Amino acid sequence: MGHSTIFDVISSIVIGGFLILIISQLYGTVAENTFTNTSELTVQENLVALVRIIENDFRKIGYCADPSKIPDPSKSIITATEHSISFKTDENNDGVLDTLSYMTGLPSGLTSTPNPRDKLLYRSVSNQPTIPISLGVVKFDFLYYNALGDSLNFPISNPNEIYAMRLSVLLESPYAYDTTYTYAYWRQLRLAARNLKNR
Repeated sequence: MGHSTIFDVISSIVIGGFLILIISQLYGTVAENTFTNTSELTVQENLVALVRIIENDFRKIGYCADPSKIPDPSKSIITATEHSISFKTDENNDGVLDTLSYMTGLPSGLTSTPNPRDKLLYRSVSNQPTIPISLGVVKFDFLYYNALGDSLNFPISNPNEIYAMRLSVLLESPYAYDTTYTYAYWRQLRLAARNLKNR
């Protein structure tokens, strides 16, 4: 074999190696984009579904189809913390007063996903079974305001002072690509609960 032939073989091996490297990098990029896009879509859909439930529930704080059951709607909030709330409402519009609560569990309580930050969100209505919602909730934080627009300090000893509230919700995907979790964030600056303004 001549020097030219050896050089051609080595050149072919080097070029072939580069082509394999480029193809593997391209495949990795395509796989990452596919995983990320799918995760983003799932997290966005989960957030939209959760926000619809929350907005529907919070709009009905202090509401009852039978108004005599709630003589003073401004006293509808029973307890309010940074990560939970309980309030009086008519959840299914049947004239029966219900207590509806939202609260989060500890991140360590959700062991079905590898994400160390996600936790269960619990929604309970009166005597019905508590429903754990596992949508990748990482953050579920409230901030409450009085009638003057000033934020209330925790712990809130008198929930009747609450005139408006802000809720921040952060969802993350249960699985990461490499070490990156996709996320979706929602913040409602003033949750609409018209009955709280009946003072």
